[in-house]
Parts: sequence; structure tokens; C-alpha cells
Amino acid sequence: MGSEKGSPVVDSTLHILVVDDEINIRKTLTVCLETEGHKVTAVSNFQDALAEASHRSFELAFVDLRLGTDDGLDLIPALLAATPWLKIIVITAYASIDTAVEAIRRGATDYIPKPFTPAQINLAVRKVFEVRFLERKVAALQEDLGRQRPEIDFSSSSPQMQRAVNMARQAAASEATILLCGESGTGKTVLARAIHSWSGRADKPFSLISCPSFPPELLESELFGHVKGAFTGAVRDNPGRIAATDGGTLFLDEIGDLPLPLQPKLLRFVQDREYERIGDTVTRKADMRLIAATNTNLAQAVKEGRFREDLYFRLSVIPIEIPPLRERPDDVPILAERLLAFHARNNHRSFLGFDDEALRALTAYHWPGNLRELSNAIERAAILCPADRIGLECLPAHLSPRGAEVKIGDPVSLDKIEESHIRRVLADSKSLQEAAAVLGIDQATLWRRRKKYGV
Repeated sequence: MGSEKGSPVVDSTLHILVVDDEINIRKTLTVCLETEGHKVTAVSNFQDALAEASHRSFELAFVDLRLGTDDGLDLIPALLAATPWLKIIVITAYASIDTAVEAIRRGATDYIPKPFTPAQINLAVRKVFEVRFLERKVAALQEDLGRQRPEIDFSSSSPQMQRAVNMARQAAASEATILLCGESGTGKTVLARAIHSWSGRADKPFSLISCPSFPPELLESELFGHVKGAFTGAVRDNPGRIAATDGGTLFLDEIGDLPLPLQPKLLRFVQDREYERIGDTVTRKADMRLIAATNTNLAQAVKEGRFREDLYFRLSVIPIEIPPLRERPDDVPILAERLLAFHARNNHRSFLGFDDEALRALTAYHWPGNLRELSNAIERAAILCPADRIGLECLPAHLSPRGAEVKIGDPVSLDKIEESHIRRVLADSKSLQEAAAVLGIDQATLWRRRKKYGV
């Protein structure tokens, strides 16, 4: 049960409950388990087992099927009700297929007939330890993910936002394809993850593909997969994201950037859930939910011949429009407080909130980059603010009424217009590389401009 050489040291101690009406069995199991370093509590009956489980946390229980006049099978669900993560191993001298099946059906993890050997017990315990170790690891990873992203909360005073969230909750229970529409940074990816979590596929994979992130020649392989030798560089089989997400939800972000030659193949998959890997003749099927998102007008793209009309109709079975932040200013203070708590925790800081002047500036600003820009502004303040309350001086200069964004034709210098334009493009972009491409400059030039303007 110890760690292998070179691997991290892991506490392998389990808290174990032994429930058996035979004193010799209780003593034997206690000695066997304590020799391996575990902490053991042994009781003889149903009532004492429940009493111990009510005020102690156990990870494993050995339960005899015959406890005097009581049936150990009835103890299994009672223990699990008190401790849902508990693993229960049934022990009995009256082993049969029927009792084993019934024990597992009621929630037992394993089944050991009497008489048993210490080796059998230790093997069963080792299996439980490995399962608990993985469960703890998953819980830790989920906690880490929670720290990387603010907690999902769609409470809003905006009728538009309330309508969008209510529609998403209703649609989540169905299998219909959903199209999320809205400007960059409005939270389409967050809402897509929420729809997955509200659906019957919540315990299955959620996979995200950003269509503009892949060159056209690689996007098809990323989606549908390829076989070895299908093209130069295909040195091994790639099952593709669709196969990897089977049973779950596939989210195609910025679907408006999907190359036109790839659209017929996606249309066929949306219609029939059938596809072939590149270089393969085998037709495969996949069972999954499809959600797409766009920040462009797909109907206009159809008119311009950049997007197939039949694919557009297939994707927009349930279109959901997410309003930009400027159309729901009353939500800004609540969102700002929530983001401040998130970024303060990530940066090991503590704040009392925003002062009135800062809140007025946050609410008055039109947020062209939406939630993404708001989050960036709050993160900057959480890192740089020396006080325990965020003031106007801690926010980006362009949020100040004195530094409001200028418009073409305003009586200001070219530098001021350039600064305002760079700030807006940065707020709308997912990366510096994307921002540089939009501005038509290289990243080194963008870095110098940011330094010049204090962005």
C-alpha cells in the first residue's frame, strides 16, 4: 500500500467501520487492518453501526449479512444515506449469487465470502483506496477548475438575459441543436457549459472546438479524425473530437468561421449523426448533443454565400440571443462584485468592494468587450489596488469619465483615437495574436503600443 519509489507520498490510511456480530471476526479484521496502518472502529449490531456513522466519517465498511436478528442488507442503504461516499464490502458465511447481486444492487462495492484470508482483505482494501484516491483527485481538479473560472451564476435584472437563460434551461432537457448568438465576450461558452450541466448528458464529456483556432486543413481532422497515412504528417490514427465526445456535448464556437468546403460534412453529421474519418471508408455514428455559437450574423452570411442555408437551419433549431453588457447596465455592479471576489481569491487578496465613484464608472461604461473586458478590468484592479476597497484610480484609465472612449471626428489627437481603437480591439479579442491580426500589425508593434498607452 506504500508509494512506489519516485512517486509522491500519499496518505494511504483509511477510516474503516467493521460490523459483525461475531467477536472473533471483529478482532481478526481489526488486527489485519490496523497492521496495515488503517484506523478501525468495530461494532456488533445495526444500531451501533448507524450511531458510529452519524458522528464519524468512514471511507470503508465491512458489513456481515447476518447481524443477529437484523439483515445486513438493510444496513447498506442506511449507511450510504449517512455517508454517500462510503464503500461497503459485504462479508458472509452464507454466500450465494442471489445475495451478492442484491448486495451490489443496494449499493455495496464488493463481496467476500467467509472464511477469508488476510490477503483477500488487503486486496479489497487496496482497491477501495485506489478508488478513493481517484475520487479525491477528481474533486481537487474540479476545485482547481472552479478557481480558474468564476462560478456560473446567471441571475440578472435584464428581461432579455432572463429570457435567454430560461430558454436555455428549457432547451437543455431536450436533444435539440442550440445556436447561441451574441457579441464576443457575452458568455456564450459559459452558457454552453451550463446547458450541458443542466442536461441529461451532464456526466458525459463536454468538448469545445473554436473554429477560427484551427487552419481549415486541420479543422476537419480535429472534428472527424483521420487514419494513419491519410495525409502528410498523419503518422498515427486520430479518432477525432466527435468520437471522443460520444454521449456528451460538442460545442462549436464561432461556427460562422467554419470553412465552406467543410460545411456539407458537418451538415450530414448534424442530420444523421454519421461521418467518416479522413482517409477511411468506414461510416461511423456518434450520439451527442450539438451546441454552436456565433458572434456574426449567420443569416447575412447565408445571403452572401459564406454559409450554407441548410446548415444554418439545422443549427438554429433553438436560437438563443445573449444581450451585450451595455444593454443590461444594472447587472454590472453585481457582476463586478462577483468577479472581484473571484480574482481576489486567485491573487490571495481581500477587498471590501468598490467605492461609489468606481461603481458609477463601471456602470456608465459601455463595455464593448462585454464580460471578458469587465473581467480583465477587475482582475487588473485586484492585482494593482493597494487599498482594501477598489477606487476609480485602480480601474483602467478609459473607464474614468475623463477618459471616456473617443469617436472618429472628436476634437482629439490621432494618438488618442489610436489608443481608444487598440483598447477596444484588445477587449474584443481572445488573444494578443488575434488582436494584432485585426489591427494589421505584428505582436511586437502591438506590445510597444500597449506600453506607450499604458494598456
